[in-house]
Amino acid sequence: MKKGCLISSILVFALLSAGLIYYFYQNNKKDPVIYEYVKPEKGDIEIKAVTTGSIKPRKEVNIKPQVSGVIDRLFVEAGDKVTKGQNIARIKLVPSQVNINNAQSGVELSKLRYQDAKRELDRQRSVSSGNLDITQAKSRYDNAVQEEQRQKNLFEDGVISEKEYQQAQLNLQLEKNSYDNAKISSSNTLQQFVTEVDIRRQEMNAAINNLQLLREGATQNSSQVSNIIKSTVDGMVLEVPVEEGSSVIERNNFNEGTTVASVADMSTLIFEGTVDESDVGKIKQGMPLVLTVGALNETSFNGVLEFISPKGNLEEGSVKFMIRAAIKDDYEDAFLRAGYSANADIILDKKTDLLVVNERDVIYRNDSTFVELVTGDQEFSETKVELGISDGIIVEVVGGLSSEDEIKLRSDPNNN
Repeated sequence: MKKGCLISSILVFALLSAGLIYYFYQNNKKDPVIYEYVKPEKGDIEIKAVTTGSIKPRKEVNIKPQVSGVIDRLFVEAGDKVTKGQNIARIKLVPSQVNINNAQSGVELSKLRYQDAKRELDRQRSVSSGNLDITQAKSRYDNAVQEEQRQKNLFEDGVISEKEYQQAQLNLQLEKNSYDNAKISSSNTLQQFVTEVDIRRQEMNAAINNLQLLREGATQNSSQVSNIIKSTVDGMVLEVPVEEGSSVIERNNFNEGTTVASVADMSTLIFEGTVDESDVGKIKQGMPLVLTVGALNETSFNGVLEFISPKGNLEEGSVKFMIRAAIKDDYEDAFLRAGYSANADIILDKKTDLLVVNERDVIYRNDSTFVELVTGDQEFSETKVELGISDGIIVEVVGGLSSEDEIKLRSDPNNN
């Protein structure tokens, strides 16, 4: 009885051991590795620098008011197309009472000065018309004429010497010059009074216009109303940052003034972005680039690099250089909007119809490059190759391979 139980236990143990051995054998058994291979292909390689930026109008103008006040009415909104001289907004003037009082005082003072100048001009005209300012000079000249004639008669009769007669002639010439100068001085004096009246009249008109400008926003002699803001260019209104009732400040030498609207020519757009200092030495003006706008479902546009900043700026620990590119493709149907983010691929080098392989299939060792060439069924040998340009994914094969050769794929993570 005991002997039969022992034999049964041994058989059970043997069966369990055989089952465990078979289980571990099956788990540890590996399938033979089958390597794939591929032939070199013809392809194109582009080497490019990638930068980010945005779409901007080439010409954008901020419209600012000529006077301070409150926006009474807006005539346009963002998206409207405007022409040069078109009304943008109207300003309700809120002048200071102190400024109005000063302007009124200036008008009264200028009127008094103008009246005084007119009275002086009338007096001078009376003097000039009666020759009162040259009477004395004319009298001396007439006396000198008579004296010269008397001296001449005496000289001819031999009563006086020639020297005395010449002195009389000299006195006559001096008195004549004095008389002529007096007439010229009288004319000039009259003209000075006429000029003075004109100056005082202009001062009075300027004071009146200044008062009218403060009260109404326009002058009597001006066709342009200063409280009406007009567009200075043709284009599209990009932004109206103010609302009706908002206060605005005029532009002057000490203040930029409040921007009432931004107008831009949307027919000529540009791309502005930044390039890292590691790439800026590789690019130059005139290089082609491809712009990709994410907001337009990755739509691409061709452009040309037209500006590279000579000075870099430190941004987030690295030096960046600003670049600008002109967009050459027609974008009317796409309707590019100012401010769209875009990526630009600057084409540094491009070659076509090359013999290429995937760079992952290349073995790099000791400054040399190799591929595993197929020599038989699942048999490979390393072959040295000469490579050209690479875009990081595919690389040009310059020598060592032909389009008929087959090379081992090294994409399998189990390959070494």
